[in-house]
Amino acid sequence: MREKLFCSYCAEALVRKHVEGRERRFCIQCNEPLYENPVPANCLIVVNESDRLLLVKRSVEPKAGLWCLPGGFMELDEDPEASALRELKEETGLKGRIDRLFDIASHSSPRYHTVLIICYLVKSFTGKLRPGDDASDTAFFDPNNLPTIAFSTHLKFIHRRFNS
Repeated sequence: MREKLFCSYCAEALVRKHVEGRERRFCIQCNEPLYENPVPANCLIVVNESDRLLLVKRSVEPKAGLWCLPGGFMELDEDPEASALRELKEETGLKGRIDRLFDIASHSSPRYHTVLIICYLVKSFTGKLRPGDDASDTAFFDPNNLPTIAFSTHLKFIHRRFNS
């Protein structure tokens, strides 16, 4: 993971300083700590009327060629639900309706350090299923016969949904 070296507001070199109970990067010029927070992301457990699970095959790294739940990163101008539904539309062509918040977990990432993943359950959707954005394929799978899942957090969500 790359370390931030300069203040994003004034470009002053950051120092390490004990602030609010922990060591943080600190800008002497702005007299403020640099708060580093998890990156928010989403994924969706989409099930059809036969309780088959929708997965997307990744066409980009990390884990290109493996399958995962549809989802992605939340943008600054979005609320969590809207970002999840945007990702669903971009990756699968489907317009969904969130049934409920399913789970929340964090995942360690070499690029982002910590990713906070918000998982939603979708049982109602419309549209024509087709891969898009960063997906090379999309398909519904029997939950007892899944391909290799790219991310351990996604696998945890899937197991919780189908093995509870």
